[in-house]
Amino acid sequence: MIQHLLIQNFAIISNTEIDFKDGLSIITGETGSGKSIVIQAVSLALGARADSSFVRSGESKAIIQLQADYRGADYIITREISKNGKNICKINDRLVTLTEVSALAKKIADIHGQYDNQQLLDSEQHINLLDTYGADDIEPVKKEFLSVYEKYKNARLKLNELLSKEKENRKKADFYRFEMEEIEKAKLREGEDKELSERISLLQNSEKIFQGLEQAYQSLDGDGNSVMCGLGYAKSALSSVAAYSKELSDISREAEDAYYILQNVISKVSALRENQDFAPQELDNAIMRLDAIDNLKKKYGDCIEDILVYHNKIKENLLEFENFDGIKETLTSEMSENLASLKEKAAILSKIRKEKASLLSKKIQEELHDLNFSDAEFEIKVSPAPAITANGSDDVEIFISTNKGEPLKPLIKVASGGEISRIMLAIKNITGNTDNIPTLIFDEIDAGISGITASVVGRKLKEISQNHQVICITHLPQIAAAGDSNYRIYKESDDTGTHTFVEELDENSTVHEIARLLGGENITKTTLAGAKELILNS
Repeated sequence: MIQHLLIQNFAIISNTEIDFKDGLSIITGETGSGKSIVIQAVSLALGARADSSFVRSGESKAIIQLQADYRGADYIITREISKNGKNICKINDRLVTLTEVSALAKKIADIHGQYDNQQLLDSEQHINLLDTYGADDIEPVKKEFLSVYEKYKNARLKLNELLSKEKENRKKADFYRFEMEEIEKAKLREGEDKELSERISLLQNSEKIFQGLEQAYQSLDGDGNSVMCGLGYAKSALSSVAAYSKELSDISREAEDAYYILQNVISKVSALRENQDFAPQELDNAIMRLDAIDNLKKKYGDCIEDILVYHNKIKENLLEFENFDGIKETLTSEMSENLASLKEKAAILSKIRKEKASLLSKKIQEELHDLNFSDAEFEIKVSPAPAITANGSDDVEIFISTNKGEPLKPLIKVASGGEISRIMLAIKNITGNTDNIPTLIFDEIDAGISGITASVVGRKLKEISQNHQVICITHLPQIAAAGDSNYRIYKESDDTGTHTFVEELDENSTVHEIARLLGGENITKTTLAGAKELILNS
């Protein structure tokens, strides 16, 4: 339940606080005193969107703080709205998102106002009303239905995509076959392009390479003055004195190693020199092969690996095209099986909805009789929908007859504004016990009603408050008289501007406020007596 509300610099409210109690809390005040502003502030604390226009003129920010108890835990929700457009949300001094505030608020309180009437007149919302009431039985079945519905929808989507692309795919198949043949004919090998580039470079510089090898060979082992000959003499000389010291022995061994290393180099140079045959035809063939690979790269990828990946991809596509009829048959079968299961789940869901609709219709009709709709007939009709949707196979709409002998008609075509308010009150009294929301807030519940009907509405609010905290803004004395706690909103002006305040009324002040609602500012003994009688009979 809501325990405390603080409002600072919000619209024409500079600073006010309200302590709410259990039972039925009634808020009254003169027209223009700011009753709607209080509800607007509560709405913001409960997650409604805000903008800088809410900030009181001359102030930098507005603060709304709501303290509530939910299942034994205390929560303090704070909204700060800055003139510069920056908004801050907190729960127990922890910064949170507006979504988090809204999620908590839905558990704490339900605000009923003019918007709810509009929803009630929207027949598309009636199915939500029914499903919420019967949630314990409906939700598990609906969950199973939605699971099958998603499978059916996905299979249908895949089949439709397959059929829509059938003609296009048949054209693509011919083109893919051409590309596959072209790639396969090339008989590509990974890394072949790099090998060809190196081979071409070698062939194109073969003469220069031969000259370099020849010069190297002659210098190393060409005659008696070659490096190899000199190193041989040095190796023999060092070997002859190696036994005289460790240092000479090490040098001799290093010279011997150098000799054999150089001998190996000379062997390789000699082999390359003897095999260095320039073949113009080989060069031409290599260039032509590399050109062919480069042409394929322009079409299918930046390297041979990419071309081969593309080849595998179009091969898979071709396989799919060639298996079109089989895939079509599989998807069609899958969709049919899901549709059969879907219809079965939808039928179960529909059956439960009809049972809950009958029960809810009866209960709401009884509530309407209590709310001075003595001849009212009320029915929530569940009828087959044109097609199965995520909501099932049902259309749900509220039908009502408010006068004896008149046939049931859609609610939207029958009810007036005052009737809608009472119908919504009847619904809240029934569904309020199923949604487990501790606080119900009613704004404009008295729209279009007066007299005996207003007294009945007051008693009904009192009845609802036995199981919920109820906060109601009203201008009708019959409803105000039913309050367990009464509050008055008033405004005063001074040199700095206009200020709105909220005060809790004691027993005597409550009588005077109800008397004011009965007879205006000129309160007489008669209006006071009338006010006391209203309170006594509420």
